[in-house]
Amino acid sequence: MIKIVDKSKCSGCHSCYNICPKKCIIMKEDQEGFWYPEVDVNQCINCGLCEKRCPILNDMKVDNQPRAYACYNKDEIIRKGSSSGGVFTLLASLVIEKGVIVYGATFNNENMVEHIKVDNINDLNKLRGSKYVQSKIGNTYFEIKDYLNQGRPVYFSGTPCQIDGLLAFLNKKYDNLILQDIVCHGVPSPKVWKKYLEQFNIEEDANISFRDKSTGWDSYSFTIDQKEKFTQLSSQNEYMKVFLKNLCLRPSCYDCQSKSLHRNSDITLADFWGINYIYPKLYDNKGTSLVFINSQKGKELFENIKQSIEYKEVDIKEASKYNPSLYKSVSIPNKRNKYMENIFNNDFNKYSKKYIKTPFLLKLKVMISICLHKAKRIIKGG
Repeated sequence: MIKIVDKSKCSGCHSCYNICPKKCIIMKEDQEGFWYPEVDVNQCINCGLCEKRCPILNDMKVDNQPRAYACYNKDEIIRKGSSSGGVFTLLASLVIEKGVIVYGATFNNENMVEHIKVDNINDLNKLRGSKYVQSKIGNTYFEIKDYLNQGRPVYFSGTPCQIDGLLAFLNKKYDNLILQDIVCHGVPSPKVWKKYLEQFNIEEDANISFRDKSTGWDSYSFTIDQKEKFTQLSSQNEYMKVFLKNLCLRPSCYDCQSKSLHRNSDITLADFWGINYIYPKLYDNKGTSLVFINSQKGKELFENIKQSIEYKEVDIKEASKYNPSLYKSVSIPNKRNKYMENIFNNDFNKYSKKYIKTPFLLKLKVMISICLHKAKRIIKGG
């Protein structure tokens, strides 16, 4: 019987919830807004499947030889509406045309994030774009297994821990399953996200974008597009600053067991931060994707979209250098727990500002580092 003693050892992947044959496990929200399994001991038959299929309690490590590519979609409209280079839309469109069911994260009617299935290209816009909130898996793994056993191919897009959770749940390889993950900074609390939204009167048809690139890819904006449009540079938005300061992440994100250069997915997508230094020809501030090919399935999939992208294979060590979230967990801030204890009883913006001020000496250190980096580039160019 699974029992969570150390919350940093549970990613909330829902594997145990989906595998329970008696359906006696619920995913219960804690005081911080994160889901953890809770077992109804009166219904439990002590089969042990919840522990056997937990990706954290079991070794999910894989030994592969990934290759890295910088690329972006040649379709400027799709690229503009995507968080980085518009590669996900190409991949998902390709497989849907071949009859594959796609699962990914979307906003529901309450503006919370959950996983849904899409089998129509016209609905892919629901899954496009980054969503900086933990997505609720629900019965997704169970549904996917059912489709796979029927012979229906499935493409699953999620965080690395969700990929591991699905694989642990399935407990076998399926030739008709394609797995695509992302380079994840960490997942914020849905309850914190809900708290942030309290200040807005959001309409039913509103479009929420964490990565509106109308101000550029490097300086993207947080936007709620409706009659009374709200848009703000991410560097000025309180929610984005709290997220990037690591104040509202799930405890397991500070010691993530799924971050690695060697992943269980077939293909990994990310923003290619540092592309302007590594391969400037693919940098135009409109969004460039970093793609890791982790398996033969991933290679075949990537080969099929090459005609629709501008791309360049890059040194994997160089690419990883500017994207530490690929393999490294973020550090837990000293004031993280205090922030999470009090944010729900305070005004979000006013309270958060107390925690996201950058000390003057740190600002100075960053400015000096940037100046030195620019000076080195000028010297090399000269």
